[in-house]
Amino acid sequence: MSFSKLQLLPTLIKAIEENAYKNPMPIQEKVIPLVFEKKDIMAQAQTGSGKTACFVLPIIQSILENKPKGKAKIKALILTPTRELTLQVSKSFEIFSKYCNKKLKVVSLIGGEQIGDQLHEIQQGCDVIVATSGRLLDVLSKKQMNLSHLDFFVLDEADKMLNRGFEDELDNILEQIPNQRQNLMFSATFSQRVQELASKVTTNAIEIKVESEEIVVENIKQRVIEVNKENRSTLLRTLIKEQSFKSVIVFMSTKRACENVAAKFRKYGFEAESFHGDLEQEERNLTLKEFKDGDIEILFSTDIAARGLDINDISCVVNFDLPRSPSDYIHRIGRTARAGKSGVAISFIDYEDFDHFKLIEKRSAIKLEREQISGFELTGSAPIKQKGKAPIKGKRKSKKDKLREQQNKQNEL
Repeated sequence: MSFSKLQLLPTLIKAIEENAYKNPMPIQEKVIPLVFEKKDIMAQAQTGSGKTACFVLPIIQSILENKPKGKAKIKALILTPTRELTLQVSKSFEIFSKYCNKKLKVVSLIGGEQIGDQLHEIQQGCDVIVATSGRLLDVLSKKQMNLSHLDFFVLDEADKMLNRGFEDELDNILEQIPNQRQNLMFSATFSQRVQELASKVTTNAIEIKVESEEIVVENIKQRVIEVNKENRSTLLRTLIKEQSFKSVIVFMSTKRACENVAAKFRKYGFEAESFHGDLEQEERNLTLKEFKDGDIEILFSTDIAARGLDINDISCVVNFDLPRSPSDYIHRIGRTARAGKSGVAISFIDYEDFDHFKLIEKRSAIKLEREQISGFELTGSAPIKQKGKAPIKGKRKSKKDKLREQQNKQNEL
């Protein structure tokens, strides 16, 4: 199927073709016609599946075909879990509307930037808001944004937002937007929590599932290397030199580890930087630009970089620390082998990681051979597993405890 069969405007198709998109991805073939039919949609979409165009293209077309004279009114609200994904979605609106006769005004609402400047942009008139939920609520509290004309409400990476305690924020947002609207949800998983979220947001939603993991990983050479934790840095330096990797993302569990290991690599002559949630937005933007431009060879990052980065030339992804959630494994390694290119994904594991990586394999439907590198062989022995105490009846975690855990996870990004 070609994009012209999806009833898209010629100006949109021109922009699509200019950006080297030849034919629609499977999820685009299924979702775009349903958006035009005004259906609520709940779509399962992995990294690299082309989901962003599923909502950006029909929203652009709908707004242009019904754009009134005078100051623009907010017709679409898109929520994302990270600042980077917010900016990436906003950029997609700009790219795909390049040749349209009428220009769309898209405003990004993210933390780390002046809220006064964002309010000023909104008040000048805008068609689309792309936002993180926290900053959107900050703006809504100012009572200076009118969402009464809203036609589209989009949740992008819904499962990722749930990991950050999104439910309470969503309730607040839903109270401030019109009940009559079209709802589009995209999530990597259809977990029970995502289903519950969908019941709050959508009405008679059509579920779309595209088995896209194979699309994501088919060009990725996945390696699992057994190595003691204290030898990971040295092994990584060795592999990067031997394999001549030019653009590498290294995923780590904490912000402090990102900073420390990046500093060590710089001492050894590597162009390395850290990337995490404690950086000012200006620093985050500059770091990503330098990484895209090739000025930075190695990016040491928390899971903030697992989704929302549109960089096509990453040669290698390294799980220095394994992801907490097995589902995040696919998102991490999906940073490489984009746009039809090949790539390498390396995971370091030691005895403590064996069981967790088996779970990752099971959830990702893969089975990988373990390697050991000469000079870096795994030594010692597996720790003896201690039987835990039986749970005490009636001692379930309180809501406050759960919220505190979610906040601690957020602080580590």
